[in-house]
Amino acid sequence: MNIGQAATASGISAKMIRYYESIGLIDSATRTDSGYRVYGDKELHTLRFVRRARDLGFSVEQMHELLALWRDRDRASADVKRVALSHVEGLERKAAELQQMADTLRHLAEHCKGNNRPECPIIEELGGVAVTHEG
Repeated sequence: MNIGQAATASGISAKMIRYYESIGLIDSATRTDSGYRVYGDKELHTLRFVRRARDLGFSVEQMHELLALWRDRDRASADVKRVALSHVEGLERKAAELQQMADTLRHLAEHCKGNNRPECPIIEELGGVAVTHEG
């Protein structure tokens, strides 16, 4: 199949497939005599693996490591688990940071009168002005 068909079948755009090839995340596709990329079942399987890993938020570096582990039939599942749990810790840290941002914005919005006056604790906070919470 050509790159467009591989993109459709894997859910990864042709542009990203070319990028992943250029950085060595996936092997370069074989080419026809006229230079077109050709993808088989093995390559499609790899692209789908990458897509699932990307959907779970793994970084390119983590995907490199996971692909190496996936290809290594003598791997220890403990190594795969270590990568996954490290990623979970990162996701949980990011989720806590996002929750903290939401809480801050919610607090500022609660103290914004939302009227026709220009005073606004949200803008004041973004501008680095100390916010007071007077009536």
